Amino acid sequence: MERILIVEDEIGIRDLLARTLREEGYTVIEAENGPEALRLCRDFKPVLVLLDLYLPGLNGMRVLETMKRDFPGIEVIIISGSKGITNAVEAMKLGAYDYLVKPLHLEEMMLIIKKAIQENYLNREVNILRRRLYESKDTEKRMGESPQINKVLKQVELVAPTDLSIVIQGKSGTGKEVIASLIHRRSARCNKPMLAVDCGAIPSTLMESELFGYEKGAFTGAISRKIGKFEQANSGTLLLDEITNLPPENQVKLLRALEEKMIQRVGGKQYIPVNVRIIATTNTDIQKAVTVGNFREDLFHRINEFLIQLPELRERVIDIPILAEDFLLEANIDMNKKIEGFTSEAMTLLKRYHWPGNVRELKNIVKKAVLLSTEKVIGTEFLNLELDNPEKLMKIPELSDGRISLENVLHDVERQLILKALRLTRGNKTKTAALLSIDRKSLYRKMAKLEISASSRGREIPGQSDTTSGHELPDSHY
Repeated sequence: MERILIVEDEIGIRDLLARTLREEGYTVIEAENGPEALRLCRDFKPVLVLLDLYLPGLNGMRVLETMKRDFPGIEVIIISGSKGITNAVEAMKLGAYDYLVKPLHLEEMMLIIKKAIQENYLNREVNILRRRLYESKDTEKRMGESPQINKVLKQVELVAPTDLSIVIQGKSGTGKEVIASLIHRRSARCNKPMLAVDCGAIPSTLMESELFGYEKGAFTGAISRKIGKFEQANSGTLLLDEITNLPPENQVKLLRALEEKMIQRVGGKQYIPVNVRIIATTNTDIQKAVTVGNFREDLFHRINEFLIQLPELRERVIDIPILAEDFLLEANIDMNKKIEGFTSEAMTLLKRYHWPGNVRELKNIVKKAVLLSTEKVIGTEFLNLELDNPEKLMKIPELSDGRISLENVLHDVERQLILKALRLTRGNKTKTAALLSIDRKSLYRKMAKLEISASSRGREIPGQSDTTSGHELPDSHY
């Protein structure tokens, strides 16, 4: 039966409510103060809470606010000795299901409880269906529509049906694991396992056992046989995550296993045939790692039968709205919320941000915004992004990082200078062009190329119209 938490400091009322609910077949948990109630919500996950408004210490209104923030799937019914309309309105705004006034009418209360639990059940069923619908959406459609991502998806379509080993290269957070999973699902091995090994998280002394397994008694603590990832993924796909972190001694053993298509468990004498497809990911330039001697050249050529380079999020700005809406849907499902979208200002802010953490950072920002938002749409106040922070806006790469794109760096510098000039001139395009020593039409062309809105003038500065002559292009053209 469903769990109900009673939060009431008056023991007589608490006992009466608990007895009544237990007679109806519910599992009842009891708390006499706010902190205890929040702990029980976390540990026992009740479906419904009867919450007294006036509690010692942390009052019921603050407890309600915390519950709806941290446990949005729980229904909360407020019980209070006060008939004040103000408290009732505030409680409902904070997400309370209902507001009951003492002395309680038990029959009426039971009807409300049953209705709340039934609606909670239906909401959970809807969320399950929404989750299934979300997960069934084509990954390709959820990744974006930019030329950069379309190029990647065409490469996936081309290479997935083959058995070629693949290297997926891209900065942290660009979605390397997502592409690897997509390749597996589009391959002939899709009904077989896909397993991952984090080459940077496992100590070198344990990597051989992780990949190939070990026999009972192979070393101290080996009390039984362990099957390694190669055997577990047999006939399927093995994802070697961040392969450039693999220690040199393990690179040799991996190469031998790939060349011979045979593995030997640690402490074992038998050679075991394996048939796995290798997908390797790296957030650094793997060819540079070969050049400087950190990665074996023969292993590089063995795994690099096909290379996929993932773009950074800042290189595909037109995909940000698609990704943001997708992450919003996912967060709504996870948190049982109904945020409908983003304000135009919030979306503009998302598109202007530099995204050093790429798609992963966008997902985290949207998830946090959904958690914090008290409105139907997410505004800029719920996005923890600071465009005026140069460390977040733009990072000039070190030349020691290897090959860099001068065009991308100059693109960022030019964009930030224009944005700064627009803020200084309060959005006046004529003054901005003069400040940058270019003509006004050149400014418009650059703004269009760099996807800077014609109304950009900085969040803290009020708008100001340009003084334009009749022959100049109006802002609405861009």
